[in-house]
Amino acid sequence: MPYEFILGVIAIVMIAHVIKTIAKNNPRVPAPRPDPEAARLREEVTVLKDRIAVLERIATDKSSRLEREIEELRDR
Repeated sequence: MPYEFILGVIAIVMIAHVIKTIAKNNPRVPAPRPDPEAARLREEVTVLKDRIAVLERIATDKSSRLEREIEELRDR
């Protein structure tokens, strides 16, 4: 009977030590907070992608269509 108690205490101490070691070596990473700078940069990238799409369309279209679109832009 006393041996069972002693073995139980030793087992509890060993398990606690293992859990403590695991917790110490693997700290929890806090959840990332929303970054307003990142949101602004995403919006800027979206705008720049739209501008690039327009420039690509202008560079690859026929000249008559290009002239018409340039005139439309001047009228704005």
